[in-house]
Amino acid sequence: MAPPNNRRPGFSKRAQYSIFASYLLGIFLAVLGLLLLLVSFIDPRGFSALRTIGAEAVAPVSKTIAEINGASGNVGDQIAAYFNAASKNAAMQQELEQNRMEILEARALRQENERLKRLLKLDEDVPDSIAMARLISSTASSSRRIATIGVGSRSGLETGQPVRSPEGLVGRILEVGPTTARVLLVSDGQNVTPVQRASDSLPAFATGRGDGTVDIQPINIGSNPFKGGDLMITSGSGGLYSPGIPVAVVIRKTETGAIGRVLANPAKVSHAIVQPIFQAETMRQIEKDRATEPQEETGE
Repeated sequence: MAPPNNRRPGFSKRAQYSIFASYLLGIFLAVLGLLLLLVSFIDPRGFSALRTIGAEAVAPVSKTIAEINGASGNVGDQIAAYFNAASKNAAMQQELEQNRMEILEARALRQENERLKRLLKLDEDVPDSIAMARLISSTASSSRRIATIGVGSRSGLETGQPVRSPEGLVGRILEVGPTTARVLLVSDGQNVTPVQRASDSLPAFATGRGDGTVDIQPINIGSNPFKGGDLMITSGSGGLYSPGIPVAVVIRKTETGAIGRVLANPAKVSHAIVQPIFQAETMRQIEKDRATEPQEETGE
């Protein structure tokens, strides 16, 4: 027959000795506590000395426990920091990207303000300007080089009027609507601009090449005095453009002339002003003569 599960301690001497020892320890600690309590009332100084001795005795153990707790706390902080590092790095990266975008926007605004300031100064220097306009669009891949500005006949624009920016000549009005106008750019292949070299007034013609450059040909055939860096400006010949407007700068020499880079790049020009035709009466007479030439030949 199996022995019962709940055995009384009387059947085990080891259990009896453990209970007896615990009783003795409890009685000893109670007596010790009473003695210490009596000492604290009878001899406070002696009790203070005993308390100091006790603190010194348990100090190494307390320090060890405190260091273990501190180390475990540091390890916990390090683990938490490790797991939070990814999210913190992502937040810092996002903040850095935001700051970079703000810096780029500030630079763009500063450049735009500088362009507007130059345009306002140009408008003051050209008192006969008709209107100030924003370039809405320009062709980049077409065979023609035409831009659109945001003013039209309601602002006094007419066909043939020059369009310029602080950088230089943009082109001339090709077609006019009520609130918009199309501009034939200097770089268009059908635009021929009378120019001269700024340093010595050497006359030439600048014809658009359709790629942002112009072909510069001297009037005197057989001579090629151009060199890189020459600034070409309008000469005033023909009566369309007023003299002195920057047009292009020579970038390389050819067998018969030179290739020039147009200064007023429509991709970088945000605003422009429209000027009246330099010699409007002369231009009207030329147009009138052209219109009457076929009729005279037919009459003959």
